[in-house]
Amino acid sequence: MSETLEQLFGSRSRSRVLRFFILNPERDFLTIDVATRNMIKSQDARKECTALTKIKFLKEKKRKGKKIYQLNTQFTYYPELKGLFVKANAYPQCHALSKLKSIGNVQLALVSGVFLNYGRSKIDLFIVADNVSRVRLNNLVKEIEAEIGKEVRYMILTTEEMKYRMDMMDRFLMEFLTGPTDEVINRMPKLENFVNDFKK
Repeated sequence: MSETLEQLFGSRSRSRVLRFFILNPERDFLTIDVATRNMIKSQDARKECTALTKIKFLKEKKRKGKKIYQLNTQFTYYPELKGLFVKANAYPQCHALSKLKSIGNVQLALVSGVFLNYGRSKIDLFIVADNVSRVRLNNLVKEIEAEIGKEVRYMILTTEEMKYRMDMMDRFLMEFLTGPTDEVINRMPKLENFVNDFKK
């Protein structure tokens, strides 16, 4: 779906900037923030923000002499665009998630929240892994956020920490596991039985 939107809107930069503002409607951003958060070139961010301001998709104002941009929620096609991008964000369209194995010995990776359009979830990405490279994890989270256009709330536990929390029937963990989730990686075969037993 990401590639479809890129083709539909002419470029990856245009697609990412549109999605970014649609999914962050209450906030305003400098062009450098738009570029950094979406992993696009500064000149591309500036070009897209200028073009989108001309058609009144974005509102432009100045703060300390610098231009800042915010979504214009009164834009004629805002509801339709929002529906389109929200639908496109659902897992498994996020390709960056396929790189999760590169951060370490990942035993479990589940998505919820922003990936499944489930607003009640307190986290979007839950990972159980050992020997994790924090640098690779941080870089991957930034890549995922650039792709989906929104900050990702994530939680990571070691295998030992996960077993301890399961033994303690940790309330936060149980609430997450029994809510809507999708598996990206699951090397914990007993987990499904554990969750099913808990639901009974």
